[in-house]
Amino acid sequence: MRKNKMFFGFMALMLVGTMMAGCTSNKNTSSTNTGANTGSNGEATEQTGKPSGEITVITQRTDIVDTVFKEYAAEFNKIYPDVKVKFQALSDFEGQISVRMNSDDYGDVLLFPTSIPIKDAADFFEPLGDYSDLSKEYIGIEERTVGGKVYGIPTAVNFTGILYNKKVFENAGVTTTPKTPDEFLNALKAIKAKDNSVVPLYTNYADSWPLTQWEGGLTTVAGSVDYVNVEQPNTDENFVPGKPHYDLYKVMYDAAKEGLIEADPTTTNWEASKNDMANGKIGAMVLGSWAIVQVQGLAENPDDIAYMPFPTNASEVILPLAGDYNLAISKHSKNKEAARAWLDWFIKESGYPTEQVGGMSPVVGAELPASLKQFEGTDIKFELPSPAKEGQEGLVDKIDKEGEVGLRQPEFKKRIIEAAIGNTNESYDEIMKDLNDAWVKARAKVAQ
Repeated sequence: MRKNKMFFGFMALMLVGTMMAGCTSNKNTSSTNTGANTGSNGEATEQTGKPSGEITVITQRTDIVDTVFKEYAAEFNKIYPDVKVKFQALSDFEGQISVRMNSDDYGDVLLFPTSIPIKDAADFFEPLGDYSDLSKEYIGIEERTVGGKVYGIPTAVNFTGILYNKKVFENAGVTTTPKTPDEFLNALKAIKAKDNSVVPLYTNYADSWPLTQWEGGLTTVAGSVDYVNVEQPNTDENFVPGKPHYDLYKVMYDAAKEGLIEADPTTTNWEASKNDMANGKIGAMVLGSWAIVQVQGLAENPDDIAYMPFPTNASEVILPLAGDYNLAISKHSKNKEAARAWLDWFIKESGYPTEQVGGMSPVVGAELPASLKQFEGTDIKFELPSPAKEGQEGLVDKIDKEGEVGLRQPEFKKRIIEAAIGNTNESYDEIMKDLNDAWVKARAKVAQ
């Protein structure tokens, strides 16, 4: 019964896509659907002709900016020969773009930084259209919608879980995918017992940002698509024992305390970690699905690199779908028409979402990626988190910032690891209580 229910969930996702595909063409739409170009006041404006001019596209993909992106530009120019596309890749996108956005010079097309509050979107970006219209073309656009206007389109739709080397697990005698926190920690212990040179769970502590990936497992731990946006902003028990946040980061704490992470977390290296996982020197890492193709591309046998949901005691296993970085257009762009042409072409026609990110295309009706096919016939559901209640849009973000909790920042994750490996005298419960107190105080201030 349960299996059938999950299967229907998977098929429903496909069916909705198929039905919506009948309402809109996915091919060659970049030259037509952008007729609803929008002005700075958010009202649709008529296109003045075929796009032209020079645009600057800012990306975080330093690894493919001089190769794949140039190929994209060449393909784009077959349709839009009068648009010159320049690229800038920022190695520390969030940090560097935040500085540039203090001026008007932050390119024409760029990723919507996570540091920009959603409510401030109109201060920096062009509205791309009405949600009621664009939701017929794209999924995952709720996160960057303010007042019914959409300010960003996901470059891909990902899901968050655990990337792992299946061969490392099998060599340690773990032939069944761990499902619960206890099963997962026992698997990590088996890996360490089998070969002490292998890091069972690599945190990437020093690079910081990988630690923020853990937050994406919240829906899976909760076992409910309502928790993140609906239940969380309305509870004063966000970090107490038995609640999803407590259970989520207890896995991190227990693994670190048991010596199942890097010997010296301060010396980790993200780029090296991908090779180490591909070569069987790392068992698992908590990352979004976007990392699958990157590590598989480095492995001698790509089939060794697999993906599992975050361990949970919930009755239903949900892999939450979420938009990757959103692509947006600067409100200061001098060539908004050309910028919009690039945005639509890049998302709909380039193949970037599936080929370079390994996720789903946000385009309604697009073909599912190979990374999803391993879950066909399993008891795993793929679902978008429920949107916030009307009037509570962005409330989680407001509480988080007011309380300086840092749900999607690395600081308290580092604090957990430091405590677990004995660098501080805090207990896990003391850290959770501190976070919950901050949450309660902030919620009382901004949510009433």
